[in-house]
Amino acid sequence: MKIAIIGATGFVGPKVAAEALNRGHEVTAFARQPEKLDLENEHLVKQSADVYNADILANLLVGHDAVISTFNAGWTNPHLYNDFLRGSRAIQQATKKAGIKRFIFVGGAGSLEIAPGVQLVDTPDFPAAYKPGATAARDYLYELRQEQELDWTFLSPAINLHPGSRTGTFRTATEQPVFNEAGKSDISVDDLAVALIDEVENNQFVKARFTVGY
Repeated sequence: MKIAIIGATGFVGPKVAAEALNRGHEVTAFARQPEKLDLENEHLVKQSADVYNADILANLLVGHDAVISTFNAGWTNPHLYNDFLRGSRAIQQATKKAGIKRFIFVGGAGSLEIAPGVQLVDTPDFPAAYKPGATAARDYLYELRQEQELDWTFLSPAINLHPGSRTGTFRTATEQPVFNEAGKSDISVDDLAVALIDEVENNQFVKARFTVGY
């Protein structure tokens, strides 16, 4: 497959690109400064792009089989909430304009339910620094659930997304976090990438949200 990865120089994007390439896919890595991606492969193209310009991005996306968005508007961005929604909407619009059906979006864990009717982002102990981004991702999920044209998937990582090794072994769920025997919800960014490319290949959660954890 030919896969476009938006936000390829962030925390998640490089691991997703590497996983896709290791499985034999062609990858176009989109970023504001794609030269920062420390990855070389004959099946990799690094492409500069402004995610807020849907028309230009759509032209660059034409010919791809799937779009994976790992876009983040920047945790220290004072306009994070609005910029996250603006960028996410533009990527979604560009995907449709490019005639691509498959769209996978990496959001946050904040919208996962930790009790009936209670989402993680709304709990008293949720870190204030992450709340604008987490709330934006939650609100974008609400919007994406109204999308009829795209074969979309929204992936919420485990509550604790961290550096670590690739094990290829994890569990999935839909609306509640996956907890281990110690009551922790963990996933390495490498295994998150495995879950993403698994979804591209297997289409298990089309028009749905899912989450992963050990």
